[in-house]
Amino acid sequence: MHGARPSRGRTIGYDQKPPRAIGLAGAIVINLNAVVGSGIFALPALLFAAAGTFSPYALMLFACFYGCVMAVIAKLSTIFRQSGGAQLYAQHAFGPLAGFQAGWLALATNMIGASANFHVLMAYLAALFPVFADPFLKLATIAVLIALFTAISISGTTRSVGAIKLGTILKLSPLLLLCIFGFAQNGFPTEVSLPVFSEFEAIALLLAFAFSGADVAIAAAGETKNPRQTLMRAIFLNLAGIAIFYALVMWAYIAIAPDPSNVDTPLAAAAEKVMGPAGILMISVAAIFSVATFQLNVFVAIPRIAYGMARRGLMPHPLAYVSPRFQTPVGAIAFYGAVVAILALSGTFTLLATLMVSVEQILFTSSIAALIVMWRRNDAGLRESMDARWLVIIPIAILFVVWLFSQVPWSTVIPTLAFVAVGFVFYAISRRSAVAQDGIELPEGRA
Repeated sequence: MHGARPSRGRTIGYDQKPPRAIGLAGAIVINLNAVVGSGIFALPALLFAAAGTFSPYALMLFACFYGCVMAVIAKLSTIFRQSGGAQLYAQHAFGPLAGFQAGWLALATNMIGASANFHVLMAYLAALFPVFADPFLKLATIAVLIALFTAISISGTTRSVGAIKLGTILKLSPLLLLCIFGFAQNGFPTEVSLPVFSEFEAIALLLAFAFSGADVAIAAAGETKNPRQTLMRAIFLNLAGIAIFYALVMWAYIAIAPDPSNVDTPLAAAAEKVMGPAGILMISVAAIFSVATFQLNVFVAIPRIAYGMARRGLMPHPLAYVSPRFQTPVGAIAFYGAVVAILALSGTFTLLATLMVSVEQILFTSSIAALIVMWRRNDAGLRESMDARWLVIIPIAILFVVWLFSQVPWSTVIPTLAFVAVGFVFYAISRRSAVAQDGIELPEGRA
């Protein structure tokens, strides 16, 4: 424990914790919206160019292997009731430094990604309303949106998750309507041509990015009802739903067969072919809601990593502050919003999908290693619930992550190492003002 505990007069907001307000439906939509953002609107053309008519099956096959990694995360989620996710697992298995690095990598890459996505959102808005292309109005709108998402996230977990649910309906409905129109007019595609393995390997990072974030609800385990059951179910239900949804969109794209030269806006081209100009408008609006809901989702989920780290003495104590009125971790949310605002408004960021995938594989590796260590130590009676299936699941998960690592270009190594190096500096600084209020809680008996 580092630093001095605040005086009694200053403990209001630090001694209380947010209520467990996230149920199964909330956890599912948080996971879903961490996956489905702007990428779905460009995915069909890129995937079809690489895998052709096999692309829907490639998505589902990838989801099966990805599911082995998610099984590891899901198993770990049945052990812990606190917020943090992969950061918490690394801290428990390997100590505070490893836990800090895992949390730092997750926070840093998500904040950079969120900053860049506000510019993506403005590009979609400017396509419909050219006035938003004005540089000043663009930055002013980004500032307003960041303030709005920060305020919604602070205003209450139930309210913010409700907004995410509404956004989910608004962004998925047009895409499902496109699928219905596509199948109604062109039938369901049945022809399948198998690609060569090298072509499948070429889209590995694309697929990894398409499924990235499928477990993000674990970051808010401390605010989830019955998290040891809820989060596991949410992970698997979401992964299955995402795989089916992606496959349906790909089948519809194949059935409609729009001009393949529209690589930037393939779904808009498909919608125009079956619905006319109204289809373009529908997909454009869906894209705006999709990115906006994705952004709100990260403002709700990701600050919980910083909050959990602050509670356990790994980040400055003010990040552990909980609003007595709204019962949300206002310190961590405000910190997240402020950093994203600085990055987005200054433009000092570079978003590389490969860097995001690289960091996610590091977090997956640490979680797999954490499960193995905890299994060996029999933490929380883990051995009793780990049957022979795990002797198959864990090796597949390891091989899958190694394979994905092998697809990451060497150009991401230096930026990733730079993030780690900066993490060491921040760790030393953060520990000076940290106050460990919570230890890591494990259940007694069977996990």
